[in-house]
Amino acid sequence: MKIVDRYILKQFITTTVFGLITFMAIFVIIDLMENLDDFLDNNVANGIILQYYIAFLPEIVKLMTPVAVLLASLFTTGKLAGNNELTAMKAGGMSIYRYMLPLITVAFLVSGISVYFNGWVVPYANQQKFSIERRYLNKNIESSVRTNIYLQDGKKRIVYIAYYDGTRNIGTRSSIQEFTDSTLISVARRWDGLSFSYDSVAGVWSMGIGKQRTMTANGERVENFDSYFFRDLTFAPKDIVKKVERPEEMNYTELGEFIVRQQNSGNDAARWIVDYHNKVAFPFASVIVVLFGIPFSFGKRKGGIALQVGISAAVVFIYMVFMKISNVFGYNGDLDPMLTAWLANIIFFAAGVVNILRVNK
Repeated sequence: MKIVDRYILKQFITTTVFGLITFMAIFVIIDLMENLDDFLDNNVANGIILQYYIAFLPEIVKLMTPVAVLLASLFTTGKLAGNNELTAMKAGGMSIYRYMLPLITVAFLVSGISVYFNGWVVPYANQQKFSIERRYLNKNIESSVRTNIYLQDGKKRIVYIAYYDGTRNIGTRSSIQEFTDSTLISVARRWDGLSFSYDSVAGVWSMGIGKQRTMTANGERVENFDSYFFRDLTFAPKDIVKKVERPEEMNYTELGEFIVRQQNSGNDAARWIVDYHNKVAFPFASVIVVLFGIPFSFGKRKGGIALQVGISAAVVFIYMVFMKISNVFGYNGDLDPMLTAWLANIIFFAAGVVNILRVNK
């Protein structure tokens, strides 16, 4: 590594770290001001409040890393240009591509670390944060009792449970209809029972005291049973009684398994697939914003730090808005989920390349 690379990276990394620390402090202060009344009303101990904000920090780091990286790239480039150091580098034969090489390398390194950080560390921290909210602030609390539950298990089976107690994994007045095909028009078999329970040891559902109806060419055949075991049902109790499922609380493995269960149940999992790919796509925003942002500061400009902050805020705001809008199309099934997650990166990458070519002329 050349001396000039170390010089550039020293300023870039220092500014990135300083930006992250600043953003974390701002986020914590604002959130504390918003939640202070809730903490006081619920007599939350100082130690619990401290745990809450320690668990909140990874989420802030996840969201603010691209902003800090963009701000650092703009500030570093703008400072070098303002001190005529960038002019001297150009005179020495350094192109914009060579100047960007160490910054892009570090941005890729940050993105690689962020993929793991966002996929494993952040979900675990969010679980702790939301757990404190539910326990001490009475937020997002859900009862373990459900009524009038409808589930689609696979493409040809509908499950109905009138009442289900998630604490005991027992339901009452249940019905399972099995259809001849995925159109769910013609019933092939039907089970109706007074009870519906889950054996956690055997991993099977059983229906108690009921009737099985089988549709034949000659009509309907009815059989009574004291208990009937369903060994091929794909859903589990946690799929019936579950807290509000949040992708930010699930790591890659958990979210992937949740998607598979939803698909096996015949449900549309597009929203969750988009969120799954977003966990990988979003960390690479650090690379995209560097490509997109550096050309803005490569020339000598007026405005100083205020201009750099303004450009950073504008670029990230446009990126986030575009990402949220594109996600809606993915959630609705109008776009491929994987394409939806990466669409903002693809478009901003293309815009960054065009911007670099324009500056290098």
